[in-house]
Amino acid sequence: MDMRPIGVFDSGLGGLTAVRSLWRILPGEDLVYFGDTARVPYGGRSRETILQYARQDVRFLRSFDLKAIVIACGTVSTTSLETLQAECPLPIVGVVEPTCRRALAVTKNKRVGIIATRASIRSGAYEAALHRLDREAAVVGRSCPLFVPLVENGRFRRGDVVIETVAREYLAPLKEEGVDTLILGCTHYPLLEGVIADVMGPEVTLVSAGEESAFELKRLLKADGRLADESRRGRTEFYVSDQAEEFEQAASIFLQEDVRHTARRIDIERC
Repeated sequence: MDMRPIGVFDSGLGGLTAVRSLWRILPGEDLVYFGDTARVPYGGRSRETILQYARQDVRFLRSFDLKAIVIACGTVSTTSLETLQAECPLPIVGVVEPTCRRALAVTKNKRVGIIATRASIRSGAYEAALHRLDREAAVVGRSCPLFVPLVENGRFRRGDVVIETVAREYLAPLKEEGVDTLILGCTHYPLLEGVIADVMGPEVTLVSAGEESAFELKRLLKADGRLADESRRGRTEFYVSDQAEEFEQAASIFLQEDVRHTARRIDIERC
């Protein structure tokens, strides 16, 4: 048994999808969450800048006595995971490999779609992982650069004409390709799950990156005997790099739990 917390980081609100999954899948674990809300989104930035930000994020989280880190960011997972794993002695779980395994397990026609940030699609990481696991898989990728800023501004609900219009435009090529499984390759995207499901239709299975990384982490911790006491409910600490109040309001809505007056602002540039 290991009662040390798990660190989780993302560029903003998106990583809350991983937090929600961790609460459900690993309810006894304490979490330390960092949302880099001052520099969101990461997806349109260069690989070098993304790695610089990710190193600062990891350095801040390691100021706590952690037992593992979850990269709840598709962009960092696809561009920087191997470097961060090589530099950090703690287990670091990304979102790519677990998500691809799940997608291949549920697809029936082996036509898998991926939506993600520009940086993630440009990296080719999801496509490479899918083809490494199954050479016969047909993969269709699509970047959705407006999704993250719209989610960060609260435009993720069914009935919102802006997000529904953008989603139809982005997802139309994937529908035309006949994918039966769609990877939500950015942890912001599960916030849009209802909108995306409406556009893609019931015959398409959506696979969430954040959820699969939580299952992967549970397997690792269990194998090493480092799960926390599952009879308790873990605590979560929230840290952000911009205004805490705005983050807390959005987080309370999404997590369906009042997290107001719980987030603390830190200067990530000094970490």
